[in-house]
Amino acid sequence: MIFKAVTNGIEVSAEPAFSPERSAPDENRYFWTYTITLTNRGQAQAQLISRHWEIIDETGTRQSVDGPGVVGEQPVLAPGAHFRYTSGVPLATPSGMMSGHYRMQAGDGSLFNIDIPAFSLDSPHAIRIVN
Repeated sequence: MIFKAVTNGIEVSAEPAFSPERSAPDENRYFWTYTITLTNRGQAQAQLISRHWEIIDETGTRQSVDGPGVVGEQPVLAPGAHFRYTSGVPLATPSGMMSGHYRMQAGDGSLFNIDIPAFSLDSPHAIRIVN
């Protein structure tokens, strides 16, 4: 499933995937990869400066992650350009969710945030109760 958000002309799409080969459910280790695509649908250039993630497991345990750029880069997005990267996240529970924002810098030097859509991290080991 692909999750999308658009803020200030920048579209962010997120596609999470459970990674069974990097998980060990019997040891309470679950791992997901997620692919993010940023597309500049606006009229002005923007550079990704930093990231902020909120990661919540199924027990409600929350961790925040902040840092410069993404995967060691601070990409510049000209109008119409896109940037894609893949990263990963471990959890101690079979499901969770992630959300956050990127800090961007416009061509004139002003800073603004763009939303990262909230997306679920669901493994085949998650228990689902349907009424």
